[in-house]
Amino acid sequence: MSRHGTDCEHKETQSAAASTMMGILCTRDGVATSLTLDRGDATYLVAKMPVSQTPKPGRPVRGSRTGVPVMALLDLLGRRWTMGILWNLGKGGPCTFRELQERCESISPTVLNSRLKELREAGLIEHSHEGYRATPTGHELYALLVPLGVWAKKWAAKLPA
Repeated sequence: MSRHGTDCEHKETQSAAASTMMGILCTRDGVATSLTLDRGDATYLVAKMPVSQTPKPGRPVRGSRTGVPVMALLDLLGRRWTMGILWNLGKGGPCTFRELQERCESISPTVLNSRLKELREAGLIEHSHEGYRATPTGHELYALLVPLGVWAKKWAAKLPA
């Protein structure tokens, strides 16, 4: 295992042409990240899979090898649509998947699903009989972001057009 939690394992397989091929399958925390095949005369990168984990304190995240809590939070909030989802649930209250997709306007169902999963794993939202809603921790974070939104409006007004 590498220092970043990636395991690479050599595999020997038989191809349809009955020739033996060596492969290297790399995983990070149990999720496949890449597959490389070696045919003897050449090595081919067959697939490189994206590693998408919910940023959590104590694990390496963007901007911090040690997973400093504020960097884990900024990594999570910096992902596409995360702030918009949290903002809509904090301000607008609970809603279904479709309602949330409409509130966020141009978000794709795939991205929305991914962000909802990450926000649930981070304990910021939950799914209830009403649909998706911010948890008490999610509401606490939303309350901290509101003054940042006010500041951003003042900052935008000061910038040249």
